[in-house]
Amino acid sequence: MRIFVCLKQVPDTKDIRLDPVTHTLSREGVQSIMNPYDQHALEEAVRLKETMGGEVTVISMGPPQAEDMLRLAISLGADKAVLVSDRAFAGADTCATTYALAKTVIHLGGADLILCGKQAIDGDTAQVGPGLAVRLDMPFATCVQKIRKADARMLTVERMMDDGYDVVELGLPALLTVVKDINEPRVPSLKGKMRAKSALITRLAAADIDAAATLCGLSGSPTQVAKVFPPPSRAGRVTLSGDIDQQIAQVAERLSAYFS
Repeated sequence: MRIFVCLKQVPDTKDIRLDPVTHTLSREGVQSIMNPYDQHALEEAVRLKETMGGEVTVISMGPPQAEDMLRLAISLGADKAVLVSDRAFAGADTCATTYALAKTVIHLGGADLILCGKQAIDGDTAQVGPGLAVRLDMPFATCVQKIRKADARMLTVERMMDDGYDVVELGLPALLTVVKDINEPRVPSLKGKMRAKSALITRLAAADIDAAATLCGLSGSPTQVAKVFPPPSRAGRVTLSGDIDQQIAQVAERLSAYFS
């Protein structure tokens, strides 16, 4: 089974700051990490490989420094890593991102199964996985919390819902986006770290995957972020005192005055 995992390098949310002048994310001095949801997707891919055989290839579209994340993925059990990096991809929204990733999957000969994290912690759109599946004309399931059964032709999965879960069957090839409940990611082994150091990271540019310039980056993005800003601090807070009955009376008095 050929399994592809889409990874994204994101800023550590504990260190995110906004530039007060440009109102954009300030990445200077901010540590970059593997998107946590994607790490669960990678772990599930490696587990499938261990039980069913096959090969795990990780793909990331990003800047050259994303290579460090891909080496981490190899140390965690991935067999191959591909970095899709080109200035032409800069400023891509989810539509342009899925286009570049789809062209990459096609260039690599296709996959039996593609795994993605449910969403990235920097954008939180949850659009890339489904968008990639649509571009590749694949069946897909989102928010997968468990793979019940997998063979060379079919998958049976549990899809997390607000009131429980759905059981879904998909024919392969297919794409899944996973939630954190699906597994507990492993830590790199010493053998894995040594293998990652010498591993070959394949680099692909826009021309390599035959991507049209008009569909990449800002040119291919129907949506653009005009400004990012923190919500304004709310003023006029009121602190209630006294026991619970006194506080309830104060709330009732304020509501009565507000609606009168």
